[in-house]
Amino acid sequence: MSYKFLDHATDAIIEVNAKDLHEAFLVAADAVINLTLDQDKVQEIEKKEFSAKGKDLRYLLFSWLEEIPFLLITEGFAIKRIEFQINSNAEHKDYAIQAVAYGEPLDFQKHNFKVEIKAPTFYDMEIKEAKNDGVFMRFLLDL
Repeated sequence: MSYKFLDHATDAIIEVNAKDLHEAFLVAADAVINLTLDQDKVQEIEKKEFSAKGKDLRYLLFSWLEEIPFLLITEGFAIKRIEFQINSNAEHKDYAIQAVAYGEPLDFQKHNFKVEIKAPTFYDMEIKEAKNDGVFMRFLLDL
């Protein structure tokens, strides 16, 4: 499992490679957190529950990428780790994530706050699932 940041003049483009969908969403979350602050400086003192929903995997990823910066910036909660499960409804073909974030109140100096994420975008968003090759994701965040 890995992620990398691609060069872009004003935004962040992130590519994720993972063994499965769950790991891909976890790696995407870690990339967003580490873009914003130093995750290794966060302690697990509190927890916050949150969720994301989407009519397909792209919309689920978009919702996921909205929720994490909302917790970090709007609610001022520095995230150390996230536990979650992805649920799908075959009848309606939609997805949902129920998650718990563990961390502490955001301290700009302690957590080395780096950049504010304005919003994810659908521009150039890609999710590829291959049974033997795992999952590839690419997404752009407006900074």
